[in-house]
Amino acid sequence: MLRRTFINKFSISLSIGSLFPFNSFSKNTFNLNYAPHLGMFKNSVGDDPIDQINYMADLGFRAFEDNGMSSRSVVLQNKISKTLENRGMKMGVFVAHKIYWDKPNLSSGENDYRDEFLNYIKKSVEVAKRVNAKWMTVVPGHLDLRKDMSYQTSNVVETLKRASDILEPHGLVMVLEPLNFRDHPGLFLTESPQAFQICKAVDSPSCKILFDIYHQQIQEGNLIPNIDDTWDEIAYFQIGDNPGRKEPTTGEINYKNVFKFIYEKGYNGILGMEHGNSIKDVEGEKALVDAYLKVDSF
Repeated sequence: MLRRTFINKFSISLSIGSLFPFNSFSKNTFNLNYAPHLGMFKNSVGDDPIDQINYMADLGFRAFEDNGMSSRSVVLQNKISKTLENRGMKMGVFVAHKIYWDKPNLSSGENDYRDEFLNYIKKSVEVAKRVNAKWMTVVPGHLDLRKDMSYQTSNVVETLKRASDILEPHGLVMVLEPLNFRDHPGLFLTESPQAFQICKAVDSPSCKILFDIYHQQIQEGNLIPNIDDTWDEIAYFQIGDNPGRKEPTTGEINYKNVFKFIYEKGYNGILGMEHGNSIKDVEGEKALVDAYLKVDSF
């Protein structure tokens, strides 16, 4: 168990931080590498992405994720990379490709969709190098309702094998994200055992699972046993409580037990905070940090 020092209360640090930004108060200490995203602390520090990342570091967060990194300017990507390096933070996932929410792109096996996806993967290699990222999110798209599930799976596996050939020489990893039926109906990839089967079939260190705890609570529940069963293929986690997709402690998931299990398994990767804040403004940002301190205390 790690000791934590609470020399300054977070509420006090906010007012001090307005006068002496960034290094004005003691860091919190977390057991796991939780990764906030841009916008999560904008009320406390403003809209500038670099200021926000510095603020995350000052709060004690050791990682950062940005789904939209590929769409940001090269200048900003370089600034973010330098800031993360200076602050000793790891870069988490970014989305690697155009996601089709209503079309069967990878499941269809059509060459045009496959080529488009592989071109996105090639471009993502350059983004990953620029921002010192290792992981990129992949969502295979919609079901092909005119094809048997076994054929669809074969099509997806073949495309991911080709993508792995692109990523392996660079030591990069695409993480497959199963999504829940309620928020994203009709998608091909929905459950962790399905993702596990696909990763085993692709058989590459560059194709692993992104286990989004929020999505899998809705889709399949049984979180800790499913994490345990798919452990060998999990490379990344994302977080959100249910219902509401807000910070831990706002819903039904016992995040303290889930995080304790992940920690005791020896996980030293990133857990992306892919959720909103349950309370608005600065008070909500304080509550967010307090929630993570609470569920990380084991």
